[in-house]
Amino acid sequence: MQYLTDRKRAQGLGAGKSGTQTHWRTMVRAMILAILVPLFIFTFGYGIGGAYEEVLAYFARPFPAIITALTLVVGLLQLMYEAQETIEDYVHGIAEKITLVAMWAFGYTLMAAGLFALVKLAL
Repeated sequence: MQYLTDRKRAQGLGAGKSGTQTHWRTMVRAMILAILVPLFIFTFGYGIGGAYEEVLAYFARPFPAIITALTLVVGLLQLMYEAQETIEDYVHGIAEKITLVAMWAFGYTLMAAGLFALVKLAL
């Protein structure tokens, strides 16, 4: 019978060695979103409800366009990193790799489509 300390039992199970960095980045994105989301709600809400030309003119201004673009990019990045954590926890093997690639491809496609639509709207 082996008598192992808790440390010896845990040793070798491994840490990702990037947990602190990942947590820090997640917290920074969350703090940025805490500022961006209310700004986005107010700027987007103010721009909605007018005629088509008024909405085009509103989003052609820099502040609403920048707030919308930043919220889109940071929000989707946060969503993709959280989805990655979930996939890594619950899917294993080759299915994990395929799911991660599909999720990142879908996320960046959404980001590109949203930015393209915003640029088309603003210009």
